[in-house]
Amino acid sequence: MHTRHPHSRLSKLNHCLLAASALGFLASLPAKAQQAPAAEEKQQLDTVVVTGLRASLESALRAKRDDKGIVDVIKAEDMGKFPDTNLAESLQRVPGVVIDRDAGEGRSITVRGLGQDFTRVRINGVEALATTGGTDSSGGANRSRGFDFNVFAADLFSSLTVRKSSSADVDEGSLGATVDLQTARPFDMKSFTAAVSVKGVYNDLSGKTNPKASFLISNTFADNKFGVLLSGAYSKRQLLEEGFSTVRWDNGPSSGGWCPPQGVATGLPTGSTATSCGPAAQGVARLPNTAANLAAFNTASKAENFHPRLPRYGRLTHDQDRLGLTGAIQARPLEGTLLTLDMLYSKLKATRQEDFLEAISFSRTLSQGGKPQTSVVATEYGPNGELLYGKYNGVDIRSESRFDQLSTTFTQPTLTLEQDIGETLKLTARVGRATSKFNNPIQTTTTLDAANVNGYEIDFRANDRAPAITYPFNPTDPNGALKILGVPVNASSITNFTPSEIRIRPQGATNINDIAQVDLAWELIPDRLTLTGGLNYKKFSFNTFESRRTVETMNTLPAGVNQASLVTTLNGFGKGQNLPAGTATSWLIPDLNAIASAYDIYCNCLKSGAAGGPGDFTLTSITNGNARGNNRAVVETDTGGFLQADFNTKLAGVPLRGNAGVRYVKTKMTADGYLATAGGTGVSAENSYSDVLPAVNLAASLSKDLILRGAVAKVMSRPQLGNLSPGGTLNTTGTLSYTGGNPLLKPFRATTFDTSLEWYHEKNAFVGLGLFQKNIKTYIQTLRSNIPYSQTGLPMALLPPGFTGEEVFQVSAPINTDGGKLSGYELNVQQPFSFLPGWGKNFGALLNYTYVKSKIQYVVSPTSTATITDDLINLSPKSYNATLYYDDGTLSARLSGSQRSSYLTRVPGQNNNDVEGKNETFNVDVSISYKITPQLDVTLEGVNLTNQPNDQFISRARDSVVVNNVTGREFLVGLRYKF
Repeated sequence: MHTRHPHSRLSKLNHCLLAASALGFLASLPAKAQQAPAAEEKQQLDTVVVTGLRASLESALRAKRDDKGIVDVIKAEDMGKFPDTNLAESLQRVPGVVIDRDAGEGRSITVRGLGQDFTRVRINGVEALATTGGTDSSGGANRSRGFDFNVFAADLFSSLTVRKSSSADVDEGSLGATVDLQTARPFDMKSFTAAVSVKGVYNDLSGKTNPKASFLISNTFADNKFGVLLSGAYSKRQLLEEGFSTVRWDNGPSSGGWCPPQGVATGLPTGSTATSCGPAAQGVARLPNTAANLAAFNTASKAENFHPRLPRYGRLTHDQDRLGLTGAIQARPLEGTLLTLDMLYSKLKATRQEDFLEAISFSRTLSQGGKPQTSVVATEYGPNGELLYGKYNGVDIRSESRFDQLSTTFTQPTLTLEQDIGETLKLTARVGRATSKFNNPIQTTTTLDAANVNGYEIDFRANDRAPAITYPFNPTDPNGALKILGVPVNASSITNFTPSEIRIRPQGATNINDIAQVDLAWELIPDRLTLTGGLNYKKFSFNTFESRRTVETMNTLPAGVNQASLVTTLNGFGKGQNLPAGTATSWLIPDLNAIASAYDIYCNCLKSGAAGGPGDFTLTSITNGNARGNNRAVVETDTGGFLQADFNTKLAGVPLRGNAGVRYVKTKMTADGYLATAGGTGVSAENSYSDVLPAVNLAASLSKDLILRGAVAKVMSRPQLGNLSPGGTLNTTGTLSYTGGNPLLKPFRATTFDTSLEWYHEKNAFVGLGLFQKNIKTYIQTLRSNIPYSQTGLPMALLPPGFTGEEVFQVSAPINTDGGKLSGYELNVQQPFSFLPGWGKNFGALLNYTYVKSKIQYVVSPTSTATITDDLINLSPKSYNATLYYDDGTLSARLSGSQRSSYLTRVPGQNNNDVEGKNETFNVDVSISYKITPQLDVTLEGVNLTNQPNDQFISRARDSVVVNNVTGREFLVGLRYKF
């Protein structure tokens, strides 16, 4: 597995442990104490009620110990006092759970090497799917089965349970884990409970301070027969994300190769003359045929030498508002009857502006004015084929600005009835609907361009993550090289050039989960044997839409409009990043509002010229080949049931408890999409399959404090939604590609084996070792190949003007493969330092380490049976979490570090590369809370203290940078008051 700078993380861990000495100083602060006689003190010790962090740790550990399966639990105060902005960052404290971030906060999770598509999430017992939009490098808009945890604030939930082993009474659908999120309920609390928290959050990169607040109020009435609870959380985030990116790397011959020096016929683009690359009218001169020029051209043209496709520095400006509300009403109208109505609402609203100064020629063909018009003046490559330095003529430079307006609205009502029937029967019935609506009504990109610039330089020799880039013009001059280079009215294209663009791409996705279930439990032998059976019905509906302009180029300036009135300037880029000398920290960017007004871009109409031309701002969807693929829908209806026996007995004198059962489920699926032919022909496909899923969990108490667990199960996970579309997507802008679906895919299927040894050696202390293996028998892989369009079998009529059919397209389709094995182990330690004298006994530590390995067989060619063996996507072989805490009832402090080793995100990689992935991360957070009075706490928190970059790479051998962005450190100061 790819690992970068393996020694650097050890030094960071040492820094983390050294910083823990600060907790010792804090512990010396005066704490409240009461003097009491020795006898009275003994009586108080015998009846003491532990609160705060230690209480939540103890409660979570008790829940883990009592469960028949292999689970990990986080309780409310444990979450609320960790420096976590959302649920994903709370879950990363669990052994085997690692997270992926977007905009500096956790978005998705991977459990024991299995990514977000393999993890099911239930909220108050109802399967849910929350989705939102992200940057393209983080996966963009979520149109799959992965759960976006950044939709919710952690403050809304009272407990999180990660179920790592399967049981028949837990719904199917997970290969990795089932995560249960539980909101607070009034009967879980005292008669009256109320609390409020207010914080200010400062980000040191953006320089912004934003509010964060939460509250909870709960009460019971009528002698605890009726209860009501309401809670809420609001936060605002304004932050910057800055750094260098490349949109992948490609090799010398890609996109038609480079423009050769004069006199060289090899690789000469069509229409070239003896002295120009392409038609003479383009004005792109070929270099003289000198030895140096020829050597530079030959070196850059080698298939083993790679260069960045779109090298660029950029800033992403994020502005988010997150509001969450929960409500619960509980009633006991009759003895043995409990009715619970849970309600959850969350609204995530955001805007994101992305501004890049980039070279676009290196990823483009001759018809787009790309590499065949670019001459290599000088170059240097490393032994592994990575570009170290390059100087080029004929480079198209672009200032690109994209603005997104995004929102996710999540709602979920759940009604649960628990009814005792006599002494031994209990009925549990639940109905609920989880709805997630993601809407991206504005996604608009505008550009300024400078064509065929000579003397562009890029230099990685001092820093492979932040190169020195030299532009041979002033990028801040409003009357300089960067300008709107539009298309003349009534002309549909410009030969061998990429004009300035206005891309308008509104889109969205809706997910609805409807569930109904009835379970009946029969206590056949009190405290010894319970038989449980149930019936389940689930209907999952997914649909997504997108619209685009037919042609995304723009006209020249409207009459009477001055170029300078349509631009503005980005300033202050690169704060605290130690960028190379001469890096542009300011550059000209399009002014979207001014351009929108001048061109009337949101009219959804034909403003000027021919239909489908640069003056046409009409949005199309199904008939638009570039948008068609994101107009699709899936409906799944799942019916099934389970039988399970829960037992508590002895075997050879050893207490043994557990469960054994089987679940049956039948899945019926209908997928709708559109074919690329005939301007978008609607097509529908159906598929159905059944699964019988046995599961056994055993827990043997070898002694009072030693538990040996074992579990075995068959599990399944349904195919990713994007792979089920019966239609196809053709992209003729940006990366040229065709993507087709496969509605007849079989689900992922596996047999899982788990065992753990747990030693609860003293109060609130625990040492555990867990071993696991998953034999993945059915896997789904997207097979990619790069072929000329003329070989795809698609009609030429689908290509825009100027295309010849010889352009190389990336063709992708999902297939079932044989999969492979995944195995690993977890070490988990929870240890209070109660053995230390004085205030030292108030310290403690939480430590866990996970190691995972996998061997998955990937098909590499549609015409060959050859395979390669590599890691599972999203699998980090090594991860650990370490928390040192102090809690004396008045002062509570903790220092937490989370490390995740590098992992793959795509196999095989794109653009002639073997793999793509993300490099290792190490995040450090700190939290301090001081109780001023029994009701009032003051808090100080620090998040992402290492300012950890989002470091994405391509190629295992080269470790070439794809994204290297930082979002800054966050510091929180707040007050908590409990009534």
